[in-house]
Amino acid sequence: MQVSENHQRYWSKNLRITAILLSIWFVVTYVVAYFARDLSFNFFGWPFSFWMGAQGSLVIYVAIIWFYARYMNKLDQEHGVAEEE
Repeated sequence: MQVSENHQRYWSKNLRITAILLSIWFVVTYVVAYFARDLSFNFFGWPFSFWMGAQGSLVIYVAIIWFYARYMNKLDQEHGVAEEE
């Protein structure tokens, strides 16, 4: 099966954004959580380490999902593979 140039560009962009977003997810999940104990200041009345573990990471996860869905919708339209509504 021959893969078109358009299909190759689509998957290249898809893999690139997926790698970037997974890197952000890794940093938020593991790196920030690992160093959170050293962050000894209050944020909205709570220790920052508690806030980051309980609330901050969830906000980032939702933002990652929102951005990925928005980006992929635009990419689908750009490459002519968008779903019909």
